[in-house]
Amino acid sequence: MSLSYDLRSTMDKRSLGWGAGFLFLSVAFGAFGAHALKAVLNTDQLGQWHTAVQYQFYHGLGLLVLAMAGDRLPSRSVKAIRTVFVAGVWLFCGSIYLLSTRELLGIGAATSLLGPITPVGGLCFLGGWIVLLITALRRTD
Repeated sequence: MSLSYDLRSTMDKRSLGWGAGFLFLSVAFGAFGAHALKAVLNTDQLGQWHTAVQYQFYHGLGLLVLAMAGDRLPSRSVKAIRTVFVAGVWLFCGSIYLLSTRELLGIGAATSLLGPITPVGGLCFLGGWIVLLITALRRTD
């Protein structure tokens, strides 16, 4: 009997790829904010940037956990969670990145468009976590 465990056979590679990509970018964006943007953004704007980095990082980690779950979760649930986490990063974090730098980028007029996008991204995050919770509670192994 072999005790080895082959992660390649159960790993969700799409979730792994998205997670790794978001984690890479969150480290890069965090460093960019701490160094390049520190001199040009005010404290509130830097705080907003930092919030986006944090949520991107958390959900990148969430995608890695999802990738590791592999075939222990229904593929339909995995796909749904991955989809809403990815959408959440783009909508929530992306809109906050843009809102925090809107003056620097000269897109102040876009605030009325970007502002409502942020909570939609937050709802995506919540949706992903609730799907994972429900899926976990329904599992009978």
